[in-house]
Amino acid sequence: MADTDRPTNDSVPSLSMPIEEAMRTQRAIRRLKTDPVDDALVLRLLDLAIRAPSGSNAQNWQFVVVRDAGVKRRLGRLNRMAWTLYGGLGRRLARGDDKMLRIIDAVEWQADHFEEIPVIVVACLRGQRLPFPVPMPAMAQTSYYGSIYPAVQNLLLAARSAGLGAALITLPLWSHFLARRALGLPWNVSPCAVVPMGWPRGRYGPTTRRPVGELVHLDRFGNQPFRA
Repeated sequence: MADTDRPTNDSVPSLSMPIEEAMRTQRAIRRLKTDPVDDALVLRLLDLAIRAPSGSNAQNWQFVVVRDAGVKRRLGRLNRMAWTLYGGLGRRLARGDDKMLRIIDAVEWQADHFEEIPVIVVACLRGQRLPFPVPMPAMAQTSYYGSIYPAVQNLLLAARSAGLGAALITLPLWSHFLARRALGLPWNVSPCAVVPMGWPRGRYGPTTRRPVGELVHLDRFGNQPFRA
């Protein structure tokens, strides 16, 4: 992205990108510059995020915008602890798969440079949640997290429209207890997703997806009349 595309302290982009373009060009961007992201822009993106629907219209989202170096270090340490386990396993499983190995390289780069990311947004939910080790029924889990992920997707699309790089990650939340301590969350607020954001080091390249007809089933699984 050219320097002229970044907002100054007294200007914020109009976010006029057509929604279809934002959806078609959205991708996980993990390699980010250290250049600052203005508070006014972050608040505008979050204002768009909370336009999403939520269960019973409870609007029980909470967002922690992390800029403090100490908090970033604690989250980055949690992220690397999880990556130590999953990264090695992922490389073994992806051996010979160049595309997947490139993704793993990007995830590892993000883990190594986590503290340098200018803005980290932690999306949370306020409200009752069955405590560990009491397992949540599948329907309860779907209902609970269904109230936050529409807002997170709004945030990702808004970031794309502004030219920011972003990605939804969860590795720093492998321990809700430690994540809560790092963020100072009360007992009734649960961290659900982490969205690192910043100006991309590269560019938004084309996204590749399987043909929609391969993924759509009519009336019952296996009936795929839309396959080309």
